[in-house]
Amino acid sequence: MAQTMAAASELVTLKRPFGGNDGFGDGSGNGGTVAEEKPKARRREADPAAALASARHEFGEHGGVNMSIEASATFTVMEPDTMRRLFAGELGPDRGDMYIYSRHFNPTVLALGRQMAALEGTEAAYCTASGMSAISAVLMQLVGAGGHVVASRCLYGGTHALLARFLPRTSGVRATFVDADDEAAVRAAVVPGETRVVYVETMSNPTLAVADIPMLARVAHEAGAKLVVDNTFTPVVVSPARLGADVVVHSVSKFISGGADIIAGAICGPASLVNAMMDLQDGALMLLGPTMNAKVAFELSERLPHLPLRIQEHSRRALAFAERMQGLGLRVLYPGLPDHPHHARLAAMGNPGYGSGGMLCLDMGTEERANRLMHHLQNTTQFGLMAVSLGYYETLMSCSGSSTSSEMPPEDRARAGISPGLVRMSVGYNGTMEQRWAQFERALALMHPPTHHLSLKGAAAADRDGSDAAGNNHRKH
Repeated sequence: MAQTMAAASELVTLKRPFGGNDGFGDGSGNGGTVAEEKPKARRREADPAAALASARHEFGEHGGVNMSIEASATFTVMEPDTMRRLFAGELGPDRGDMYIYSRHFNPTVLALGRQMAALEGTEAAYCTASGMSAISAVLMQLVGAGGHVVASRCLYGGTHALLARFLPRTSGVRATFVDADDEAAVRAAVVPGETRVVYVETMSNPTLAVADIPMLARVAHEAGAKLVVDNTFTPVVVSPARLGADVVVHSVSKFISGGADIIAGAICGPASLVNAMMDLQDGALMLLGPTMNAKVAFELSERLPHLPLRIQEHSRRALAFAERMQGLGLRVLYPGLPDHPHHARLAAMGNPGYGSGGMLCLDMGTEERANRLMHHLQNTTQFGLMAVSLGYYETLMSCSGSSTSSEMPPEDRARAGISPGLVRMSVGYNGTMEQRWAQFERALALMHPPTHHLSLKGAAAADRDGSDAAGNNHRKH
């Protein structure tokens, strides 16, 4: 039997494994037997790194320092009556350490969920097979057929398409897209008695606008709606649930994974929501089945402890690059710069010590100039890679209007402030800072006549200690 350190959030039954009641459900276990005595609530750490360190640690089956991987799809019982009791909710993961089927709960995936809940400061979390499955399941569960959503008009293209096209076609959901920074506009968009969710991203994709989460939470709650926040761009940097968000969703594939090798998602929120979503009869997660593989959960659980350190370095380099790019007269969008319209807001909402995140945008004006710069950055100087996604140790870059935001109609992209030449960069931490900056300067110089003011002598010298070796490892196009 796996050994554990510290107390976990109580698992009450198989049907309703997480205790608690905070407005999303009755928290009663839906008829299941309630534990006789709940463990004392543990203090939630304000710092995400401290919270992760204080979370329950799973040891391996034979005392290994890493937890075991439970790769089984189904679980055996010794007596026929045990299965009846599992389905009746009398037994479950924390009541006899018993499981029935991994689409419902798997020990390894459940352990990762505890880590994610600790990271975001929520009561519970459930990990899914992708970020979009997490977003879709939450919206389907909370909004329902014919419901209304007020959403930021600047969102990841897939989320925009989900709200603007897919859910209206399949469920009759109506979505109103607004400037989420305009409180009056958000309030005007809310339909009394019909709006179920206000949906935003902590830092918008790709324009890097920072949502005023306390304001949006106040507006949503006054209207009887829930605030759902996508925190994919800013794990550790911002903790939306501590600022009033009801639900936090993630594409775990990005910064949390860090390796560009895993597709995964997470839903962090009240226990009652996770319980409802795992209900055997009408839970969106249980019935749609976006199940995370236990081997993936194990991989991610090994990466979460060093997420805070990785975020600090992503942020440090992004700020340094943004300052230097701005010093060259380039149009840079980065919330860590004092002239960013939401610089003070992020500083007030953010967790101290983690910077402003690893994402920056460089507006080259036209798509042609953006593409030419990216070509040189990848194929001439090896500064980074032309690829979608983010959070990798190499710098990733894409022209958002023709890639990750291409699902949006041109007029919607224009309203969201996504210019044709906007280059989104996920700043990596591989190589030295000076090596990478020299590579950027060399690529930029190729965009200008030889008389351009940039001096390449120092850039070339700094670049020699790494670019030749790095070039052999980069795919040529």
